[in-house]
Amino acid sequence: MLQIYNSLTRRKETFQPLDPANVRMYVCGMTVYDHCHIGHARVLVVFDVVYRHLRHVYGAGHVTYVRNITDIDDKIIQRANDNHEPVEALTERYIEAMHEDATALGVLPPDHEPRATLFMSAIVEMIQALLDKGYAYVAANGDVYYDVSRFPDYGRLSGKRLEDLRAGARVEVDEAKDDPLDFALWKAAKPGEPSWDSPWGPGRPGWHIECSAMSTRCLGDDFDIHGGGMDLQFPHHENEIAQSVAATGHGFARVWMHNGFVRVDDEKMSKSLGNFFTVREVTARYAPEVVRYFILTSHYRSPLNYSDAQLDAARDALTGLYVALREAPAGGEAMADHPLAQRFEGAMNDDFNTPQALAALHELAHEVNRARGAGHGALAATLRALGGRLGLLQQAPEDFLRGGPGGGGLDEAEVEALVAEREAARAARDWARADALRDRLLEAGIVLEDTPDGTRWRRR
Repeated sequence: MLQIYNSLTRRKETFQPLDPANVRMYVCGMTVYDHCHIGHARVLVVFDVVYRHLRHVYGAGHVTYVRNITDIDDKIIQRANDNHEPVEALTERYIEAMHEDATALGVLPPDHEPRATLFMSAIVEMIQALLDKGYAYVAANGDVYYDVSRFPDYGRLSGKRLEDLRAGARVEVDEAKDDPLDFALWKAAKPGEPSWDSPWGPGRPGWHIECSAMSTRCLGDDFDIHGGGMDLQFPHHENEIAQSVAATGHGFARVWMHNGFVRVDDEKMSKSLGNFFTVREVTARYAPEVVRYFILTSHYRSPLNYSDAQLDAARDALTGLYVALREAPAGGEAMADHPLAQRFEGAMNDDFNTPQALAALHELAHEVNRARGAGHGALAATLRALGGRLGLLQQAPEDFLRGGPGGGGLDEAEVEALVAEREAARAARDWARADALRDRLLEAGIVLEDTPDGTRWRRR
């Protein structure tokens, strides 16, 4: 039985989809005005693992995963203006970059990837429904606002009370809304900004309404899972609930999942602190699969501490799994009933406990290393199959062990030449020369292993 922690109820619950033949999940995706950073990578990888596990439990054809793209908002407009380029050129460039980063991290594409600018009619329809039902109003400045006081359950997801929020709210002098907690559904057009027609005049949507319109249009008024980063719980997801329930009269998402924050050397990741890393910066130093492994070493709801030491540890651990597969014969049937396979399943069914799932993989790797003869191939096939459930261990072992960033500037041909030179020195019993060549390779990050069949190497 799959158990998922529901942020809405603050407890683990047995997951019971509305329709087991069509499990539906929506995740808030990227706002595309810059390259993805390591926090974005965590969202991409975490919900990719959730998607993979749901496909395993319910069948690949019975899960619908929607991850949206926000391609119009204040930050996008500001960045396009700063660059002196059209908004569309900016967003297309960063959408392509996001897809490249996701592919590098082994993230499966979602079933649908709606863009806000392509769902304008659905957004306008939902705003009109809120106006018709008295949950929204048109302000004197032409903006349309949601009236938070009209929704009694506001704050249920985040645990915040209206009285406390109102006491701490700041009101700008030029704001036209009735209450400081009311939020924009539609922003009247400003000179030089992109705009779309609406019954209230040209303008563009507020951020929150985009996800409400895209999720319900793609998945229906009720669906199973809504996910995103912890930072979106309030106000974004709180506002999504208020809008969607009021507009449709339905319950919206039944289970809410939020992944924890990424910290850098135990400090909050922030551009102002100079500890802000893009996916591209990190994968220039560590193989993308190492970054994926690192993300999965912490439970998705826990904070993830980014540091070189943590990434080094992830690299070494993943290398150990590939070394086990390097020793194994090809072929063999995966054993779903193996005790460690069952332990892996139990970990994943316990709110996607990837640290425990990885621990099962490492125990299985030890069994692969110890096994010889009958059953060796089946154990390796089981390790490879379970790793695939996490998006790991799908490369040929030699490709992983000899590839990736590093190597002290030595390409494969140069390494092979030095290894051959060392082999010749050993054959000539020139041990000093052989040791010097080993040391040179080690300094370049190349680890040698002498076997009865010759010397093998891998990048450290």
